[in-house]
Amino acid sequence: MSMKRIVLAGGSGFIGRALAKALLVRGYQVVVLTRTPGQGSGFLEAEWDGAHVGEWIQHLNGAEAVVNLAGRNVNCPHTQENIGEIMESRVNSVRAIALAFQHIKVPPRVWVQAGAVGFYGDTKDCLCDESSPVGTNALAGVCKIWEDAFNAVEAPKTRKVLLRIGFVLGRDGGALPVLSEFTNRFLGGSVGGGKQFISWIHIADLTRMFVESIERENLSGTYNAVGLNPEMNRFFMRELRHVLHRPWSPPVPAFVVRLAARWMKSEPSLALASQCCAPIRFLEAGFEYQFPKLRPALKDIYP
Repeated sequence: MSMKRIVLAGGSGFIGRALAKALLVRGYQVVVLTRTPGQGSGFLEAEWDGAHVGEWIQHLNGAEAVVNLAGRNVNCPHTQENIGEIMESRVNSVRAIALAFQHIKVPPRVWVQAGAVGFYGDTKDCLCDESSPVGTNALAGVCKIWEDAFNAVEAPKTRKVLLRIGFVLGRDGGALPVLSEFTNRFLGGSVGGGKQFISWIHIADLTRMFVESIERENLSGTYNAVGLNPEMNRFFMRELRHVLHRPWSPPVPAFVVRLAARWMKSEPSLALASQCCAPIRFLEAGFEYQFPKLRPALKDIYP
């Protein structure tokens, strides 16, 4: 019997690499759609530009699932131009996959689409579930248009799942290695007021959410892909200092964060905005976390 095939669009990134490894362990054939094939990823690759139909669509025909992780990194200044490019990269990838469905005989059984908890904007200390309204900042607007493009796709033979992903903890990518580097240099103080929430999730739990979204027929619609316990920034940084064996560090005022973000060509709101989100629908579905608490999650990454 042939192996079930899963196509990962944008699968060469941090989350994609972890997910591809998890899927291989479970016996799937994995095809990574990437702009730069031949970089030694160790997976079967197919070239795509993230916007147009090409030879890559042959891998979608009869596939078990397509997982779309494609999109420009949001860790850049949120100028009007950059926001436009972030939105275009996400919407174009959704539209390219939707168009590919029209050119194949057997569409994938399930489409799992990456989203982001940035959908909710700056939530302050309000707890958001999947029914909470869209936020008002620029990134929330991008997430709304991104989701609208996915939800508008008519694919009656394909189950659709959208995961709003939080702050992903892993050694090999995302923002944690940056925070860890600062902390190792004794610059691991709380950021801004330190009261902003971080809706974190360990990469192992996130990959299992993707796997369960693929394999469980009863999962469809929108889910918050976050951990059980969002933490304030000041507590998060305290736990990170503890795991990395670093002493207390003074808080970093918001104006310093803004200056540093300008120097690093980053976006200060990514550190200063609060996102307090609950994975209500995954809990209702009986999802069991391997890392429900922050300190064990960080210790697993930095033993």
